[in-house]
Amino acid sequence: MSMTTILQHCLTGISLGGAYALIAIGYTLVYGILRLINFAHGDIFMMAGYFMIFSLASFPWPVAIVITLLVTTVLGIVIERMAYKPLRSSPRMSIMISAIGVSYLLQNLSTYLFTAIPRGYPEIPILKRIFQMGELSASFVTILTPVLTIILVVILMALVNRTKTGMAMRAVSKDFETAKLMGININRVISVTFAIGSFLAGVGSILYFTDRMSVTPFSGTLPGLKCFVAAVFGGIGNIPGAVVGGFFIGIVETLLVALGYSTFSDAFTFFLLIVMLLVRPTGLFGEKTVEKV
Repeated sequence: MSMTTILQHCLTGISLGGAYALIAIGYTLVYGILRLINFAHGDIFMMAGYFMIFSLASFPWPVAIVITLLVTTVLGIVIERMAYKPLRSSPRMSIMISAIGVSYLLQNLSTYLFTAIPRGYPEIPILKRIFQMGELSASFVTILTPVLTIILVVILMALVNRTKTGMAMRAVSKDFETAKLMGININRVISVTFAIGSFLAGVGSILYFTDRMSVTPFSGTLPGLKCFVAAVFGGIGNIPGAVVGGFFIGIVETLLVALGYSTFSDAFTFFLLIVMLLVRPTGLFGEKTVEKV
């Protein structure tokens, strides 16, 4: 395999990894605040694909993108309010079962509304424009994805570290009950967390489906699980860790396909999860937590 081919696949892998990173941030944010694995997150990503299909059928692409991101964000907040908020004082297992139920609800609802037949993802001309860089060629979305991912992560880190909302999020993450006693509006913080995670899933959806060109009710299942692994790999609850995990899985998966091991590209992700849990359960950048008695 020539160096040009390797670089071409690395470019594709970095692009895929950027989309994975944006989705993985949603898992890590919600876990950081609620200690909840939001299994419905991959299906929110899938629903964003359908929102874009129907938005672009009626509006120009800039308006369709805004509508898609807005509706996806609202969906995340509504799911939190209806499925998770009533169970906040229940055992953690109850909320996790609720998350699995929401995941299946979204899959079956989209199957009922849109059928299981793959729907073609609309082409946004500017994202599909091809650029030539020497012997390498790449669409604009391939170049845009990692750049946009880094910009959004920098903005998110600034929000978390330098704003009152971010300070409240960090306080709730450290000690839920004490933050509540200190007058922090817990419901608002959790809604903001789900809004940010769903917004990033919407952005990731546009970048991801533009290259894959079709959406089904189960399109979010495997990417969602891979992004969960990315979050665990980097250290779930750690935003930079989720980004590193997303890029790592995207690049390795693409290189395995390039080397002819496409059969094992998905298996690698879950093998990585097992190894990580055995060797370093807190992930690359995760901190060891001490249970209070």
